[in-house]
Amino acid sequence: VEPVESGGGSVQAGGSLRLSCGVSGFTLCKYDMSWYRQAPGKEREFVAAVDYEDKVICAESVKGRFSVSRDNSRLNLQMNSLQSDDTALYVCQIQERGYLCRASRWGQGTQVTVSS
Repeated sequence: VEPVESGGGSVQAGGSLRLSCGVSGFTLCKYDMSWYRQAPGKEREFVAAVDYEDKVICAESVKGRFSVSRDNSRLNLQMNSLQSDDTALYVCQIQERGYLCRASRWGQGTQVTVSS
């Protein structure tokens, strides 16, 4: 399966955006789905994830502002109270779990730009 992101765009500080990550293809493996982001000149940073057991994990930097949810093979990221520091390319990752399931796939990303 390959992740496919949508929903990025430009917004003013304090605004909201909703990102979505779907999958193309098929696998019999269970998989975790995660959001990462990378700002220009910075390392890739973990944002949030929902694993194959529906456990939710959020980075401390976005707790209280971002929420993540998963509906089967679609991972949604609701981003509220956006700040200029949230400007980045947001990338979805799929990590397969289980016996003989080891593939990791990254999407192309969707750009989020927050202007102050």
